[in-house]
Amino acid sequence: MARRPDATSPPKPLIRHRDAAPGAGTVYAVHPGALPVAVWSGLAGALPEETGFAVLDLGAVPEYGEAALAPEVSRLTIDHLVGLLTAAYRADRDRTGAAGTDSVLVGWSFGGVLAHGMTERLTPEERPRGVVLLDSIAPVDAYQHTEGDEVEPALVLRWFAMFLGARRGAEVRPRPVPEGADADTALARLLEDAIAAGALPQGTPMAGIRKLFEAYTAGLLRNNRLTAPYRPAPATVPLVQIKAGDSLVPSDPTLGWSELAGHGITAHSAPGDHYTMLIRPDASQAIAGLVPPLRPAHLVTTRRPSP
Repeated sequence: MARRPDATSPPKPLIRHRDAAPGAGTVYAVHPGALPVAVWSGLAGALPEETGFAVLDLGAVPEYGEAALAPEVSRLTIDHLVGLLTAAYRADRDRTGAAGTDSVLVGWSFGGVLAHGMTERLTPEERPRGVVLLDSIAPVDAYQHTEGDEVEPALVLRWFAMFLGARRGAEVRPRPVPEGADADTALARLLEDAIAAGALPQGTPMAGIRKLFEAYTAGLLRNNRLTAPYRPAPATVPLVQIKAGDSLVPSDPTLGWSELAGHGITAHSAPGDHYTMLIRPDASQAIAGLVPPLRPAHLVTTRRPSP
């Protein structure tokens, strides 16, 4: 009789795209959800073909989804998530027999917070060569928000419009909301703009966009709750911040990470917005060119061209 999986066993969040060639290293992308995990195939294809690629997907962690749906009963912490991802990273490194310096962590959005946290959980011998942050906001006081100090509603609507567009390969440019307008009025206006841009199908009801918006904001609030008590240590590896051309926060080149850059930080940009930077081929090429090299000098294959 087949044995049932142990319901108490930890989730296995690692999805491997390809193994590294002998002598080459692996890029590990930390994915916090919102978009399908398949969006990382663009970056995987833009990296040198001998470079390994794997995704650490929070979508495989049930507690993470439950923390958005039922926050009143969740006891989830960043330390717990970092522990799960670190265990998956270590298991994969043990499988391949690779050293820590043969890897780079890439964290998009909230995934950057976890990628940084992993480097501080690992031993010096296990740590990656660096952490690449993709439009990731640092968990520092300047960007902390609690339930009583929520993000500006107009800003959330702008982010939500980006999200809607990325889901359908469209660009949604929301019109300004009249001063004093309530949430339903703002959403109704955004619904018209999203339909006009092709991000939502004709006939989408208000109930449909409201449900999407509620799920989207629940995810934002969950991540805010997780980061509010979190006090990260300064980075022990170099950081690379790659902001989207249309970033969540346009004014800050490092999105607060300069406060945590104990071993230096470089700031760059890539085409697209916070979401489409994971989808656009030109953005994938730009990001791949900024990932610290993980190949010996004798491996000279070029990066794959954009489709």
